[in-house]
Amino acid sequence: MCRPGLGVFAVYLPASRAFHGSLHSVQYGKPGLVCDLQEPYRYLVDDFVIHFCQSLGKRDFTVKSEAVSRKRMGKREYLNDAETRRMIRELHDYFESKVDIPLIRHGKSQRIETLINEEALLLAKYLRSERDIWNPRVIIT
Repeated sequence: MCRPGLGVFAVYLPASRAFHGSLHSVQYGKPGLVCDLQEPYRYLVDDFVIHFCQSLGKRDFTVKSEAVSRKRMGKREYLNDAETRRMIRELHDYFESKVDIPLIRHGKSQRIETLINEEALLLAKYLRSERDIWNPRVIIT
C-alpha cells in the first residue's frame, strides 16, 4: 500500500525518527513509523482487494514453475497480466476518488491520496511539536 504520501512521510522528519514506530518493530532498512502511518488506512486496500477478487475466475490466473529451493521446483499461481493491469488501474482510480473529509485549508472533499498525504504532514507536525494533538481522519465506509 505504499502510496506517495506514506513514502514521502520520512521527508517531514529527521532521518532517525522515521525508523522508530510504535506498532512495527525496528528492522534494518524498514521505516517503522512510516509503516505505522499506513495502519489507519490498511482497511481501504483490504476492502478494495476483497471486492476486486470477487470478480475473478480461474482463467484470470496463470501457473508458473519456479525454483522453491536449490533442488526443488514448485508451481505458483499468479494473476495474469491483463488482470494485474486492471487491478492496478482500478486501485489508482480508487485512490483518486473523492471522500467527504475537508482539506486542511479549504474544500469540503478531497481525494483519498490527498487525505493520506495531509495526514503524513499533520503527524510530522505533531512529532516536531508544531501541533498539540494529532487525531487521524479516517474514512468511514
